[in-house]
Amino acid sequence: MGLAYPEISPIMVQLGPVAVRWYSMAYLVGIILGWLLVKRATKKYELGLSTAQLEDLVFYVTVGIIAGGRLGYVLFYGSKILREGWWEVFAIWHGGMSFHGGVLGVIAALWLFARKYRYPFLQLTDLVVLVAPIGMFLGRVANFVNDELWGRVTDVPWAVRFPSGGFLPRHPSQLYEAMLEGVLLFVILNLLWRNPKVRVHCGVVSGLFVLLYGVFRILMEQFREPDAHMGFFFGSFTMGQLLSIPLIVVGAVTIWYARRRQS
Repeated sequence: MGLAYPEISPIMVQLGPVAVRWYSMAYLVGIILGWLLVKRATKKYELGLSTAQLEDLVFYVTVGIIAGGRLGYVLFYGSKILREGWWEVFAIWHGGMSFHGGVLGVIAALWLFARKYRYPFLQLTDLVVLVAPIGMFLGRVANFVNDELWGRVTDVPWAVRFPSGGFLPRHPSQLYEAMLEGVLLFVILNLLWRNPKVRVHCGVVSGLFVLLYGVFRILMEQFREPDAHMGFFFGSFTMGQLLSIPLIVVGAVTIWYARRRQS
C-alpha cells in the first residue's frame, strides 16, 4: 500500500506576487546557520578570520553554490535545457541544481577567497565542510516537500506514494539522504574536528567530507529513481554514482596529502 504523501505546498509563504519556497528557504537557513557555526569555531579555536572576512566568505560561498550548482546541473543533467536555449542556463527559478557542480563552485570560491586574504586554503575548506551537511540536510527535506527526486518503487512498510511518482509506493530516498549525508556526516566531521591532532592536519576533514559523501551518494542511489531523461549507464549505474567515484578518489588523495604534508 504505502503511506500517503503529506500534502505540503512547495510555497512556504506567499507575499502578494512574491513566493518564498521551501527550497529557497533551505538554502537561506543553511547558509545562515553555517555562518554562525563557522564564526563560533573561528573564535573558539582562534583561526584568524575577522567578522568582516566571514561576511565576505558567506558571499563567496553563496555565489559558488548557486553558480556551480546550476552550471553543474546543466552540464551533467540538463541537455534538454541547452536545447531550449542558452538563456535557460540562468533560469534557476525553473529548478535544477547539482550537488557535484555546487562542490566545484564552492571550491573555486574558497580558492579565490583564500588567495585574496592569504589564508590557508585547506584550513578554510575544513571550516566550511563542518557546516555543509546542514544545508544538505535541509535541501533533501525540501526535495521531499517539493515531491521530487523520490525513490524507486518498493514494498517496504514506510514507502510513500508520491503524486508525481504515479502514487506508486516508493522509497522516501530524500529522507534517507537527509539523514546520511546531512545528520550522520555532520556528526562524524564535527566529532573528528574536536581532536587537536586532526585540526593540525589541515585538509583531513575536507578529504573525509568528500570521500564519505561519495560513498553515501553511491549507496543512496540504490534507492533513488534515476532521472527519467538519463536512466542507467553501463547497465545499472546512475549519473550520481558515476560522478561520485571521482569524489572518493579526490577525498582519499586529499587525506593522504594532508597527513603527509604535516608529518
